[in-house]
Amino acid sequence: MGEISIKINIADRVYPLRVDIEEEEVIRHAAKLINEKIKELQDNYAVRDKQDLLSMCVLQYATGMIKAERNAQQHEEGLEERIHELDNVLTEFFKK
Repeated sequence: MGEISIKINIADRVYPLRVDIEEEEVIRHAAKLINEKIKELQDNYAVRDKQDLLSMCVLQYATGMIKAERNAQQHEEGLEERIHELDNVLTEFFKK
């Protein structure tokens, strides 16, 4: 569609961005989740440095993303295997 200018606050810093209109909600939600995770880490650990909190936050999100990608890949491989099995069954059925 079109681009808009927005300001996103992450860890008490404002970042001006130009984003597609349809991405605005996702970006704002992501910033909210990041700030909530930073607050949670700050409350649970004796870390006050924003850079350390951001690094810990990124590590947690990256770990979650890698796990989700691996899980999706495993499901995809399992689905591919089932499709081959079904193809073999159908091929045998139609040969008769």
